[in-house]
Amino acid sequence: MDLFDRIFQLHKILNASRYPVSRSILEQRLECSRATLTRIIFKMRNYLGAPIKFDLNTSGYQYEKIAGQTYELPGLWFNASELHALLAVQRLLEQVQPGLLETHIAPLKERIARILQSRHLGSGEIERVRILGMAARRVDPKNFRLAAEAVLLRKRMNVLYHGRNSNQITERKISPQRLVHYRDNWYLDVWDHDKRNLRSFSVDRIKQARVVNKAAKTIPDKDLDKHFASSYGIFGGTPKHKAILRFSAERARWVADEEWHPKQEGCYEGDCYMLRIPYAASRELVMDILKHGPEVKVLGPDCLRAEVQAQLAKALRQYQAPDKR
Repeated sequence: MDLFDRIFQLHKILNASRYPVSRSILEQRLECSRATLTRIIFKMRNYLGAPIKFDLNTSGYQYEKIAGQTYELPGLWFNASELHALLAVQRLLEQVQPGLLETHIAPLKERIARILQSRHLGSGEIERVRILGMAARRVDPKNFRLAAEAVLLRKRMNVLYHGRNSNQITERKISPQRLVHYRDNWYLDVWDHDKRNLRSFSVDRIKQARVVNKAAKTIPDKDLDKHFASSYGIFGGTPKHKAILRFSAERARWVADEEWHPKQEGCYEGDCYMLRIPYAASRELVMDILKHGPEVKVLGPDCLRAEVQAQLAKALRQYQAPDKR
């Protein structure tokens, strides 16, 4: 957490508190030392005009109320996550096609526009901050609407699904559990009644969909998290292996700051960076490893190492063959 984030966080704490907040609690919430807290309070008082007072009786800090006014930080004070969320919502709303929700979404668009204007971002300046999508796939609006309806109303669905791996269209009876936006694409986490297991479907591969007037089978959130969030990638599953990756000193400067998985383990060994990641299905992990080229080496397990080697060898053979163009 840098100085900006700590100032922002301290402002939120003091604004929300009716009583003085102790120094120890502030140090804990801001993840900083006493000296750093003192420096932050000094800067807020002297440079931002924050009416922070120290209460001797409780040994705590609070905002001094001045004629019933509420203190606000001057200028633009979004933290990174809030700005990203605001822009992401704005971007998603701009992409919504006219339909049943148009009249309901219009007021939300107006509220976001007013928020941006209040922060002096209403005359085009917001275009200077962008969220760029990558490799987004087109989704049939009707099928997406039906999927969302089934998730929210807890109804079953019958779908015709075109699997990419098998290149086959199959009819599936499913109980949708969650609608997930991942890497600029939409996925539907479901209970597959035919397979009697949890599955993740790409919404863009649903060719036909019908909501069935029958209650969906409900899977507890903890079970969904265990299946879909415990392993690497969108398709999840109970972890079977732990990938051990060693990144070069040059690439370590990037990877050490990235979160590949909530339960990853990372540390430096000399100038190189070691990353350990739990996974079940290897397909997505292999693709992410390959994009780092010679800057990463798979140390284990052997099955993952062999799979990456095979993919690299296959790619190399394409350039060793005579060019017939």
